[in-house]
Amino acid sequence: MTLLLHKEIERLKKELLALGAIVEELLRKAVRALQARDAALAREVIEADERVDNREVELEEDGLKIIALHQPVAIDLRFIVSVLRINSDLERIGDLAVNIAERASYLAGAASPAAGIDFAAMAEKAQEMLTKSLDAFVNMDPALAQRVLDMDNEVDEMNRRMYCAIYELIRRNPEDVEVLLHLLSSSRHLERIADHATNIAEDVIYMVEGNIVRHKPEVYPPSESCGGEG
Repeated sequence: MTLLLHKEIERLKKELLALGAIVEELLRKAVRALQARDAALAREVIEADERVDNREVELEEDGLKIIALHQPVAIDLRFIVSVLRINSDLERIGDLAVNIAERASYLAGAASPAAGIDFAAMAEKAQEMLTKSLDAFVNMDPALAQRVLDMDNEVDEMNRRMYCAIYELIRRNPEDVEVLLHLLSSSRHLERIADHATNIAEDVIYMVEGNIVRHKPEVYPPSESCGGEG
């Protein structure tokens, strides 16, 4: 690696970590807004969306320029390609945090029939996956990245249970369907955030080991029908 290429790659890494820190904070705020039905905090998240989008575009342009100017090969090329993929996943997580904040903003002004619906455990797990995936990137740690992959089924199962709980509330309270659908969307957004954290972890494994682990068959936990039907 030439000295100039090394400096460019280090700069790219710092840009990605800065974006990661912003997205982590947006996710934390979005979750707090959802749990507390805090419209003001939700607005903070929504207003920060453009900043994330701009950083994502700038980082992508920088990465493509490095490839064009330095024509990196082997591990250097794998690193840059992985950074570009992670960059895209972080931007999508930012979008999903905004989506959660929009749900929180709506719920702040609505009477909620959702007694017993608590996103805390699911949100904590999704945030943990994001943090661990970024830590795996910083430390080039494929073992930590693999642990993130192993956590994904847990979030999938939490989302399934949340779906069943909200489905039952919709059945019992059809007049509250609009509010309950916002809660259902929030659960789905958290599950998608976990998926993108998994993508980041998969890219770390590719970056370090050169193994492509995306698109392998997933093993889903046993699923039961909601409300004893089926």
